[in-house]
Amino acid sequence: MLSKPATMLLGLIYEKPLNAYEIIKLLNYMNVKWWFNVADSTVYSTLKNLEKKEYITGTTEKVGNMPDRTVYSLSDKGKDEFIATLRASILQFNYDTNIFSIAAFFLNIFPPYEQRELMQKRLSILQKYRDGIEKQVNPLWESEVPAIHSANVKRMIDLVDAEISGTNRLLDSCSKTD
Repeated sequence: MLSKPATMLLGLIYEKPLNAYEIIKLLNYMNVKWWFNVADSTVYSTLKNLEKKEYITGTTEKVGNMPDRTVYSLSDKGKDEFIATLRASILQFNYDTNIFSIAAFFLNIFPPYEQRELMQKRLSILQKYRDGIEKQVNPLWESEVPAIHSANVKRMIDLVDAEISGTNRLLDSCSKTD
């Protein structure tokens, strides 16, 4: 499975070949820094790592009097790894919600029927998490643990509820793309 920065960069390159500067501009334009901050240096190092793993290929271009630039395209190996990472990220629950947020950002690479199927499977996974956490909360348990512990477990339920709500919103959006 790819790292979060690698997934984000491959998703952008999946849409069209880009150079590092264009990727950084896109990340800024998309205001990614407010939910997943990717430093400029991380963009460059991640691109080099992805190229080393043969997930992307770089082609040097000369445009006018500007310095040479490397434009990156996704290889078949990179496309396969990217799609596998998206599926895995959608079909797991992690309290680091950036993993799912990045995958959801590129959900449109799947056909609408698969988008719906993935979101429905995610809802099922989230409901199991919620049910499992909720089993812990009962009056006897709450009387035996510190209030902060009980509050934290309930906070985890709130987080899962937020993921369920957001996943339902995505599922509704998938239904409108037919």
